[in-house]
Amino acid sequence: MKRRTFFKLGGAAALGSALAACGGGGDHAAAPEGPGTRTLGYGTVTGWTETALQAVRSAKPGPPMAARSFAILYTCMYNAWCAYDGAAQPTLSGLMARRPQAERTAANKAMAMSYAAHAALADQYPGERAAFDAYLRRLGYALPSTTLDPATPAGLGLASARAEIAYCHTDGANQLGDLAPAGLPYADYTGYVARNPPIEIARPTPLASIPYPDRWQPLSYTDAGGAPRTPGYLGAHWAQVRPFALRSSDQFRPGPPARYGSPEFVEQTRHVVDVQAALTPEQKVAAEYWADGPSSELPPGHWLMFAVYVSERDRHSDDEDIRMFFALSNALADAAIAAWDGKGAYDSARPVTAVRFLLHDQLITGYGPQGPAAGLRAIRGESWVPYQPLSFPTPPFAEHVSGHSSFSAAAAEVLQRYTGSDSFGASYLKPAGAVTIEPGMPPQDVLLSWPTFSAAAEQAGMSRILGGIHFERGNTAGLALGRRVGAQAYTKAERLWKGAA
Repeated sequence: MKRRTFFKLGGAAALGSALAACGGGGDHAAAPEGPGTRTLGYGTVTGWTETALQAVRSAKPGPPMAARSFAILYTCMYNAWCAYDGAAQPTLSGLMARRPQAERTAANKAMAMSYAAHAALADQYPGERAAFDAYLRRLGYALPSTTLDPATPAGLGLASARAEIAYCHTDGANQLGDLAPAGLPYADYTGYVARNPPIEIARPTPLASIPYPDRWQPLSYTDAGGAPRTPGYLGAHWAQVRPFALRSSDQFRPGPPARYGSPEFVEQTRHVVDVQAALTPEQKVAAEYWADGPSSELPPGHWLMFAVYVSERDRHSDDEDIRMFFALSNALADAAIAAWDGKGAYDSARPVTAVRFLLHDQLITGYGPQGPAAGLRAIRGESWVPYQPLSFPTPPFAEHVSGHSSFSAAAAEVLQRYTGSDSFGASYLKPAGAVTIEPGMPPQDVLLSWPTFSAAAEQAGMSRILGGIHFERGNTAGLALGRRVGAQAYTKAERLWKGAA
C-alpha cells in the first residue's frame, strides 16, 4: 500500500515525512536525527513515536496490545520528564526525586525521555531491539549500561522506565505469558470458548455451521502471505487489564446489541448489505483508509500519527508533546479495556455471520467469495463477504462495541481538550486507482477531509459499517463510550502534570 501523507486543509503543502505512514505495509518515513530537535518535523517525543509506530507495523500485535504498549512508552517518558518539571507528579510513588532547577534543561529532558523510551520499547517489542538501539545512537546517545548513575538524565530515564515496566508486568495483560497454561504472551486465561465453529470465508456457509447466529464466530481464510489462518478470539481477557483512569473495565459499559429474533437484528443485517451494495468511490476509500489491519500502525497508532500532525501544526515543544501524548495514549489504552469489556460481555456476532445466516439462500447484491476485486454481483446470502481484503476479512473478536469508534472518540476527546479546540484541519489524498482491495478504485482522486477531530472520529466509526465490519449500534455505542473514557483519562492526566493529583 502506498504511504499515507496528511495535508493541511486550505494548503497544498504536505507536512512531509514526519507525517507519512502506511496503513498496510510499504514506504515509511525515516526516523529523525538530533536530540530534542525538530529535524524533519520531529521532536524527542514525536521521534520516538515514529520509532514505536514502525515497531508495531513490524511486530503486528493486536489493537489492545498496541494501545497498552503506547501507554507504557509515554508513561515511562512522562515519569522521566517529571523529575525535570517544577510541578508534575509521576504515576508511581517512590520514583526519582525532582531534580534541581539548574538541571531542568531541554537537553536533560530529551536525554531522560529517550532512555526511558528505549527501555520501554525494548521491553514491549524485544524482536525490534536493533531498531531501538540504532535510533538511540542516531540521537547521539550511548546504549544503556547497568552502571548508569540514576542521578544523571540517562540513568534517571532508565530507572523510571524499569519501575513502570515492572508495574505493568502485573497489570493483567499477560505480557509475559505467566498467567496462561500455554505460557504465550498475551494469551487468554479466562477460558473463553467460541460458541460457533469456524467458517471458511471463501466458501458458502451451511446453516448448520451457525448454531448461534448472534454470537461471535471464528473465520478461516488465507492470509497475505499465503498461509491458512483461523485466528482465535484476540484479547478475550482484556477486561481484566488494570486501567489508567477507569474505576473498572465496565464503568461505562454500553447497553447490549440488537437481540437475535428482534426486528432490529434483521434490520441491521439488511442495512449492512444495502450499504455495501451502494458504496460510493469516496466511501470505498474511507473503508480502506481506516481499515488499520495487519502490518499497519493499527487504530491506536493511527491517532498517534494525527497527534504528530497536531504537534507540527502547533509547533509544540517537548514539554507540550509529552503531556499530550501521555494523556492520549492512556486514553487509548483505557478505551481498549472498556471496548473489550463490552465485546466480552456480549460476545456478539459480526455482520458476516448474521448475513450468512439470516439471508441464507436469498439472492442479494454483494461481494462474493472472490472478494471486492471481483466486483458487485448477484450472490446467495451464505456467500457474502465484507468490503475488506480476503486476507483479513474481519478482525478476530466480537462486534459490539466497535473498537475503531471507541479508540477514535477517546482520542478526539483528548486532542480537543488539550488543544482547546475541536479544529483539526487535515486531509488525505487517495490517487485514482490506488484502492488495493478493488483494482481501478477510485476512478479519480479522492480527498478525505477532517475539519475537526470529531469529524475524523465519526468517519473512522462509520468506515467500519461501510466496510461491513460493524453494525450501526456498535458504532454509535463505541463513539459514546470513547468520549466518556477520553474525558476521564484526560482529567487524570492533566491533574498529574499540574501537580494536583
